[in-house]
Amino acid sequence: MNSLFRFVRARHRAARLALAGAFMLGLAAPAAAEPPLEKTEIRYQGWAGQVTFIELADDLGYLTPLKLKWVGNTISGPQDIQTVVTGDIDIGGAFYGAILKLIAARAPIKAVVGYYGSDANTYQGYYVKDDSPIKTARDLIGKKVAVNTLGAHLEFVLREYLARNGLSASEAKQVTLVAVPPVTGDQALRQGQVEVSTLSGILRDKALERGGIRSLFSDTDLFGQFTGGSYVLRDKFIKDNPNASRKLVEGVSRAIAWAQTTPADEVRARFDRIIADRKRNEDASSIKYWKSTGVASKGGVISDREIQLWIDWLEKDGLFKPGQIKASDTYTNAFNYFRPGKTAEVQ
Repeated sequence: MNSLFRFVRARHRAARLALAGAFMLGLAAPAAAEPPLEKTEIRYQGWAGQVTFIELADDLGYLTPLKLKWVGNTISGPQDIQTVVTGDIDIGGAFYGAILKLIAARAPIKAVVGYYGSDANTYQGYYVKDDSPIKTARDLIGKKVAVNTLGAHLEFVLREYLARNGLSASEAKQVTLVAVPPVTGDQALRQGQVEVSTLSGILRDKALERGGIRSLFSDTDLFGQFTGGSYVLRDKFIKDNPNASRKLVEGVSRAIAWAQTTPADEVRARFDRIIADRKRNEDASSIKYWKSTGVASKGGVISDREIQLWIDWLEKDGLFKPGQIKASDTYTNAFNYFRPGKTAEVQ
């Protein structure tokens, strides 16, 4: 009788363990399983001497099993996103104003994650020589200003500065923009080729160490901390590769959040190693001056407000008709790891 009782009890215990195991397996399976990716190779352009958040995401392991294919370097955001539009790369990034102008021209792209911006540590400054007579916006009439490329962040900020300080449209047109590679901006200013030069990061810090120049204004003087641009994907890419799109953008947003919350010296050390490992024969000295992402939101989540800022400017400048572009139609947070309504940290 005792042996029969022990046998039945053992059977019941085994059944309970099996049921518990099946229950736990059922809970674990959805978290572990990932939908198959439609493609596994992502083409992108890099920046010489810099680490993009796409590359950082790959190095952190956030993109696995996606593989990156570097197709060369770019020197401007507008060129980068134009290359996305033509289908020569899959993801690229630029200033919101450049993105909006492309969308207004019916380019089939969407902003998917904010990736750069300005804050107290990372910003774009407009500098003149110490002995320059330029003190105000009105003093810029008839003067030349060096920017990295036309139609992008630096031009928009300058024109906003002129407008806020009372210059008419005709007066603002008398301020000449000159496209100058950032690395020679300080030299162009000191040699008198331009009266104002835009400087940021290592180039600004080195120029200030040399002395002889002073700040006229910065983009944060006008806008405070703000996210200035986003990575974009083609609409067709998103439609044909929804799972790959999610993996890519989630990985990039996680990399941005990592850089936002990790001590700057640790971020710089990782950037140095990534540049050394990729062996592109480039100067990595600028990495030691990296201070912050400049991105205003966690993981680059995009908001109507940050895009509406530039829509309003384009409408005011006469480049857009009122209501021509709706902010919410130009972007999606659907793939961001930190998108509203999703508790990413517990995934």
